[in-house]
Amino acid sequence: MSSPPPPTSASKLRRALGHILEETGLLSLYASPLDVKLLCLQRFARMFAYGLSTLILVAYLSALAIPKTDIGLFMTLTLAGDVCLSFALTLFADALGRRVVLALGALLVSASGVVFALFGSYWVLLVAAVVGVISPSGNEIGPFRAIEESIVAQLTDPKKRSDIYAWYSLLGLVGAACGCMACGWILQHLTETLRWDFVRACRAIYLGYAALGLLKLTLTLLLSNAVESEKKQQVQNRARDGETRPLLESGAEATTPPKRGLRALFPDISKESVPVVVTLCLLFALDSFGSGAAPLSWITYYFKSQFDIEEGKLGSIFFVTQIIAGASMIVASSLAKRFGNVNTMIFTHLPSQIFRALLGVPSDVHLALVFLVLNASTQSMDSGPRSAFLATIVLPAERTAVMGTVNVVRTTAQSLGPLLTGILVDRNLFWVSFVASGGLKILYDLGLLAFFKNKEKERERAELLRIQRDEEGQHGQVDR
Repeated sequence: MSSPPPPTSASKLRRALGHILEETGLLSLYASPLDVKLLCLQRFARMFAYGLSTLILVAYLSALAIPKTDIGLFMTLTLAGDVCLSFALTLFADALGRRVVLALGALLVSASGVVFALFGSYWVLLVAAVVGVISPSGNEIGPFRAIEESIVAQLTDPKKRSDIYAWYSLLGLVGAACGCMACGWILQHLTETLRWDFVRACRAIYLGYAALGLLKLTLTLLLSNAVESEKKQQVQNRARDGETRPLLESGAEATTPPKRGLRALFPDISKESVPVVVTLCLLFALDSFGSGAAPLSWITYYFKSQFDIEEGKLGSIFFVTQIIAGASMIVASSLAKRFGNVNTMIFTHLPSQIFRALLGVPSDVHLALVFLVLNASTQSMDSGPRSAFLATIVLPAERTAVMGTVNVVRTTAQSLGPLLTGILVDRNLFWVSFVASGGLKILYDLGLLAFFKNKEKERERAELLRIQRDEEGQHGQVDR
């Protein structure tokens, strides 16, 4: 019997390419439903808009002669308004309809951009930022992420979630990076080439912010009915088909009385999930308070005021750091498959926080930029694994509500940081905010390791068993 021919160079290249595509998660993204791809595009467009705003927010408010302490208060109240908005919308999203809530959020993005482009009053802008959607930190704000991540978990195989979440997070960072760079160079062109005054140029940027909100609305309207919660889809299907309640139901459905009125909008949270959610909220609050002590908008202002960097160069610098952060997410997806989501979250996030704490120390711009790049190199590697971890650690019916609750707690804690930073900046103590930010986030990493090192594996096994039981039940019904 002859031995098989040795592999050719072409076959070796195909295998290597296939391995690279699998390790980077591109195969998982390619095989994902169209709705998942549309959600990734939405995140890119939304974060592009946030990147536009982040680079100029503090400088724009300063140009309107608003004191730094009041700017810190502005950012704090903006995040506080987002807490109320996100909590209300994500809590009822599954019952009202996920597409409806996402569309409403997109309209609020556009409305905020229009107000910032037309008005200069502190209180008018504050109301627009609190009621609408303006990101003071360059990070996620509004109800979008919790709903989108819940949809991705629903439409994606558990084994491929870390890949999808990595690309979802990567596209967000790339969008924010492109927004920062576009904002910097457009602003420099308007002010230096066209000789516009700074405030007028910023208002033109916010008109672009409003246009991106309309683009997000268009992408939302293209989503299918599959993005709705399973319970919502059943209700819609029965209403469309003119069905009444079936005569024979399962024991759980028959004995559980239906919720009516306002109670029907609230999701059910199991008793076993409550302590997990409480612990997660406390840890994420610690992390977010650290983020709020040195948000991206204050960091950009620090480099502008401390080292007098031009807007175009400043936008390019943060474009590079965001791209580095985004590229690291793909590495994190590969690591998560081997070491687990929790270990990947902790041991990639921890080193970056040391450099974050040191950002305000150097008086030389080159050394400060080195610390900025080192901070960016691993600071976002926990994003994809964190989303996959959250999707695994809670039950499917609870995902939207739990993710929304976690995001609300994170935003609440984050809202306290900018006010503190504004007070410190007024007293020339910018470096203290960097040290506090890095230190708090290090404590979060250590707490996550202590509480959830083994919890994830237990929930993964439980979910795989549930999926197996569901498949066996479906096969049994077909056989009967």
